[in-house]
Amino acid sequence: MKHIQSHNELLDQVHTHTHIYLLLYKGNSDLSQCAVKNINKVRKDDANYTVLFADVNKVKDIHANYGITTVPSLLEFQKGEYQKVIKGCNSPNFYKSVFENIVSPLTKNGKQKLVKSVTVYSTPSCPWCTKLKNYLQQNNIQFRDIDVSRNQSAAERMFKSSGQRGVPQTEINGQFIVVFDKPKIDKLLNINSN
Repeated sequence: MKHIQSHNELLDQVHTHTHIYLLLYKGNSDLSQCAVKNINKVRKDDANYTVLFADVNKVKDIHANYGITTVPSLLEFQKGEYQKVIKGCNSPNFYKSVFENIVSPLTKNGKQKLVKSVTVYSTPSCPWCTKLKNYLQQNNIQFRDIDVSRNQSAAERMFKSSGQRGVPQTEINGQFIVVFDKPKIDKLLNINSN
């Protein structure tokens, strides 16, 4: 379990490794200890990702840089850039699916369905973004949520790919869908909605 002591140390790690996760936690909190325990059950030292830990009782200069106001919070960084945050204590299987970027939900007949890479580009003040994310969650679709109001480089990538700046936008296996186009999303994700 690698603990870091400062934001500068985090930045060194983020620029050294391709894929970093940082758990911000509070050492004397049951919820935080739950997250630490569940992450430690599934993380692997030899994986293609690195998991770091920082106790906010001791490290005071990280959470403010990313707008984090509650712990535990798991921050994800890819190729030197902050991507997203996952809040609260989640199950070991949830963390495993996050770390290994795999999700194998079972269909009603018990068979595994093909997993697609889904990213939602959104902002906190966008009601259609919330509707889209709720719809994906109701259909057990795991997705990566990127707040483009906080991540300018992701906003630029989104614009370059779709030619549009408005949100929500959904990227499914590299294909962009502008706005909450339910029929198109259903088709690409094989959702049978009535």
